[in-house]
Amino acid sequence: MLRLVEPLLFILLSATHDELARQVQFLRAENRILRERVSARVRLTDHERRKLVTLGAPLGAAVRELLSIVAYATFQRWVRELGKRKRARKVRKSGRPPKAEVLRSLVVRLASENLTWGYSRILGELTKLGIRDIARSTVKNILEEHGLEPAPFRAEPTWAEFLKIHAKTLWACDFFTRPVLTLAGWRTCTILFFLHVQTRRVIVCPPTLHPTHEWSREQAILFVEHAKAQSFCSPTILIRDGDGKFGPGFNDALRDCGCTIKRLPVRSPQLNAFAERWVRTVRRECLDHFVACGERHLGHLISEFVRHYHEQRPHQGLGNQLLVRDPQKPSTHPNPPQIRAGPDAAHVPRVVCHQSLGGVLKHYERKVA
Repeated sequence: MLRLVEPLLFILLSATHDELARQVQFLRAENRILRERVSARVRLTDHERRKLVTLGAPLGAAVRELLSIVAYATFQRWVRELGKRKRARKVRKSGRPPKAEVLRSLVVRLASENLTWGYSRILGELTKLGIRDIARSTVKNILEEHGLEPAPFRAEPTWAEFLKIHAKTLWACDFFTRPVLTLAGWRTCTILFFLHVQTRRVIVCPPTLHPTHEWSREQAILFVEHAKAQSFCSPTILIRDGDGKFGPGFNDALRDCGCTIKRLPVRSPQLNAFAERWVRTVRRECLDHFVACGERHLGHLISEFVRHYHEQRPHQGLGNQLLVRDPQKPSTHPNPPQIRAGPDAAHVPRVVCHQSLGGVLKHYERKVA
């Protein structure tokens, strides 16, 4: 069974939105054909019914187009029966009183945050925390009341969770291109960059009109030196696509520094989502506003944006914090008070705007009194 599930999950993770829609359409047709060939009635266990209800109920009426094992009315009956069971469990019964809500919430939290933990593992963690007046069967009942399956059926790990686990040692790299105007006309300039997944900090190589294998190898060596100079840990894992501009020398230079190369499969931009997102950011917020005149001009635009990206631009994925604070300009308000509009609005500190690249890049600071 795993031999069938793992390739399917890999295909879904590496697909774009349009490709995913076509794949779902194909799987629906294939499932109907297989169902027509099966003459006997498909009988499901209680666990299989709960699994289908857990996955299908959030889809609403759209699940009607996907069902082939049972009728839509039968599936709705399963949903109602599961809801009745949950409500029945919540009704207080005679006998031993239920556990405190705080303890029940803790059991649910441990199960939700650790998908591979079973009942015994959760019970062991509770015991370590000094909670001893609870049995394994109680843990099982609490999870069933909240619709949580036993491990390992609770949920499958996602690619996002994999990246989160390895973010501290994981780097991503990619190329992107930009047309520049030269004396010989329009030429395509190539930019190579490296992004640290945990901190979102980037190292951008100088643009070039001639992205040869030797140039890529030199940039790999400079990247490692730059990463160490900026107090990063030595790169240990690097993910990249199969672009031919990398060349064998690129991999060899990084392996000599102790870095493992993970090559992504073809047509899988979502597996390198952090790098793809940074390309979109630099294009939309900077490069799309300019006509670059040569390599030096393009390099200046990118270097100014990288400085803005690191030191001045808040990042939503990191709690709207700055990636790097300028050591030459310490913050005068490490914990600035909130600005309130009210009778004391006259005492609100002034906010000044700083601009670069002709006003394309802007950021705001409180003016020092």
